[in-house]
Amino acid sequence: MKALKPLVISGREVLPLVEGGKGVSVSNGESSGAWAAAGGVGTFSGVNADSYDAEGNLVPQVYRGRTRRERHEELIRYAIAGGVHQARVAHERSNGQGRIHINVLWEMGGCEDVLEGVLEGAKGLVHGVTCGAGMPYRIAEITARYGIHYYPIVSSARAFRALWKRAYHKFPENLGGVVYEDPWLAGGHNGLSNSEDPHQPEDPFPRVLALRQMMNSFGLEQVPIVMAGGVWYLRDWEDWIDNPDLGPVAFQFGTRPLLTQESPISDAWKRKLLRLKAGDVFLNRFSPTGFYSSAVNNAFMRELRERSERQVAYMTERIGDHTAEFPVGPRGRPVYLTPGDRDHAFAWVEAGFDTPMKTPDSTMVFVTQEKSREILTDQINCMGCLSACAFSNWAQNEEGSTGRKADPRSFCIQKTLQAISHGDECDDELMFAGHNAYRFAQDPFYAGGFVPTVKQLVERIQTGD
Repeated sequence: MKALKPLVISGREVLPLVEGGKGVSVSNGESSGAWAAAGGVGTFSGVNADSYDAEGNLVPQVYRGRTRRERHEELIRYAIAGGVHQARVAHERSNGQGRIHINVLWEMGGCEDVLEGVLEGAKGLVHGVTCGAGMPYRIAEITARYGIHYYPIVSSARAFRALWKRAYHKFPENLGGVVYEDPWLAGGHNGLSNSEDPHQPEDPFPRVLALRQMMNSFGLEQVPIVMAGGVWYLRDWEDWIDNPDLGPVAFQFGTRPLLTQESPISDAWKRKLLRLKAGDVFLNRFSPTGFYSSAVNNAFMRELRERSERQVAYMTERIGDHTAEFPVGPRGRPVYLTPGDRDHAFAWVEAGFDTPMKTPDSTMVFVTQEKSREILTDQINCMGCLSACAFSNWAQNEEGSTGRKADPRSFCIQKTLQAISHGDECDDELMFAGHNAYRFAQDPFYAGGFVPTVKQLVERIQTGD
């Protein structure tokens, strides 16, 4: 195994090992500060981070606003307070070592307001910003105002080219690195484009090589590329280290830091990680963001899959094969299905899934009355955690709406991520994870349920394992 050479990241020589940022209180000041103290780059999440009162008690994120707009503004205030708190914790825990970055999602609700609020409230404590889930054109301008570095997350050379041409060429000195996130293997939201087959993973090397060649054409030969998604053992990536064609490369670990003593996730979640098998992480498109995402195929995910499988197309009048009348709603107003779909619909009703809910795509899904009430309640209680939400039809535009019907095939992402981050139940909530999470059960480092400190994990990674 080749020895790792330090890289200059955000103005300081550090180990080329980066903690991946995981939202809603999963990557916090404790974990990121410990990673920085071990000599790498720690990343805390700026996505609805936890904050605490003067006595050290967790501040519950309770929304009292009567409208979505009012609750959206509350969410931004919570996020800023939490981000500032976590930046301070990370700074203290780092002991002046490494670097501290904040991770935000461009498509999260109020992203620019949250980021500027955190950077203003934690001046000098944050050295860089990573940002993906969308095309973050303005991230360069924002970080330049605060004299820190930006790290866009992309999944192709084409995406970086668009960002560079439109905005980044104006702020080249603040570009600290480019994070290439494998869209087939990374956890959380994935950057698959419409031209890419979700079922046909591509080798990351030629894609990263194309990114490097694109960067070199812009004079960015010395700007590091951070390889993210699918990184477990460094020995699997030894050919990338000191590779003259790739130039300076760092490696980001998102899933492995979940299972550390400093990781804030519950013990139940940690035990679940140790039991995962190959194939247990499921690439899906149920997220209200509209992006693909990777999550553990638990009861929460299975219910979403089954909900969409109980789906039929309908017409409001007899057209073509849609000739079979089916009553909908309390008044039994008819819609028209194909005869085969009507048979399926009656079978689902007989099985207890007796409440059809219309989608924006002229289809209906069949759920229980209890699930229907839950979906409607969650849609009504939307707090605008995304810039645009397919589930609730919220958007942070003047109209406060995407202009489409709310989609019952999705879910309230804020609700479930808050629940799994602050409770012991992980089977009935969304559990993001990278596709290599099954390796916890196979890696001898974790034998007997061993949970390392961040320092022990970083030392282990440097050996190649």
